[in-house]
Amino acid sequence: MVIIADNKIPFLNGALEPFADVVYASGKDITNELIRQTDAEALIIRTRTKCNHELLRETKVSFIATATIGYDHIDTDYCNKNGIFWTNAPGCNSSSVQQYIASALVTLANNMNFNLRDKTLGVVGVGNVGSKVVRLAEALNMTVIMNDPPRQRKENHCQMRSLDTVLIECDIITFHVPLNLEGTDKTFHMADTSFFEQVRSGTIIINSSRGEVIESTALKQAVKSGKIAAAVLDVWENEPVIDKELMSLASIATPHIAGYSADGKANGTTMSVRALSRFFNLGIDDWVPAEIPVPSKTTIHLKSRGKSDDAIIREAIMATYNIMDDDARLRGSVETFEKQRGSYPLRREFHVYDVFLSDERPDTIKRLKKLGFKVNNNLNT
Repeated sequence: MVIIADNKIPFLNGALEPFADVVYASGKDITNELIRQTDAEALIIRTRTKCNHELLRETKVSFIATATIGYDHIDTDYCNKNGIFWTNAPGCNSSSVQQYIASALVTLANNMNFNLRDKTLGVVGVGNVGSKVVRLAEALNMTVIMNDPPRQRKENHCQMRSLDTVLIECDIITFHVPLNLEGTDKTFHMADTSFFEQVRSGTIIINSSRGEVIESTALKQAVKSGKIAAAVLDVWENEPVIDKELMSLASIATPHIAGYSADGKANGTTMSVRALSRFFNLGIDDWVPAEIPVPSKTTIHLKSRGKSDDAIIREAIMATYNIMDDDARLRGSVETFEKQRGSYPLRREFHVYDVFLSDERPDTIKRLKKLGFKVNNNLNT
């Protein structure tokens, strides 16, 4: 059997070689010609490989795994009609995106001089990722309003609110939706001119879902007019060729790396390998990466005496990840957008870190543990 795999998928090298010939290629170089030349039966991809008729016609491909949450790059109708099994990795990087949003919120609060506990966060899309963001907001003592029409219909979820309510009542709005180009739950250009006309003046917008969820021209106008006080953008229309004017207007701009923690990547790879194993009966249904690298320092010592609980939470978050490092890299070299994604620095999630506090802080400990930190106290620091 021949498998073609994106060469930017981490921890994959060596996992499948005992069972197949594995051809590694960049996402853009996975072409119909390559698939036909190699007689590949399976693909393991990322979002840069568009799996449609053009790619898959007259090939032997029967299995596609994308090591990502999103799957709008897969023509699922074509695959279903042609007997091609496809799978994604739902929730694989949800904690990574949670960490990204945490760093963004703390950074904005510091830079714009406001308290997060005084703000209402609107979470649009409350799936695997959005649910983690809701938990984050609760740990930060923010008020949360959730919007997710598909979940509301399916579960008769009484806590879900309308998008109109989000626009009227929220100080900060963060998107965690799939890209749906049409239909009842269309999300393409969900945030358009009409959307920005309805939001409260001074609203903050965060998008780490798909660039096409926001209409770039409308957002630029909203920022210029002052209707939007700040925009945090990790995803962009027309990636990797992004709108430089929009980047200059954004308060925080990053190259589609919100979910790029080492943990998130490992989860995506794990889910893809296991799905392939089940499909082809390889017998490695419980496969995990041999080792995930750890930072040189995984302990966080905080002098907690005299500090508010909120201040301690903020310090712990920023000790794990400073979003402005990614912002600086993108602004310094926007032309290397893809390269920055492919060679992203090591980032581990909250659960890897031990937080040591210098005094008894029951409420702080509870909130830190809600985020996944391991917490100790009574250490003289």
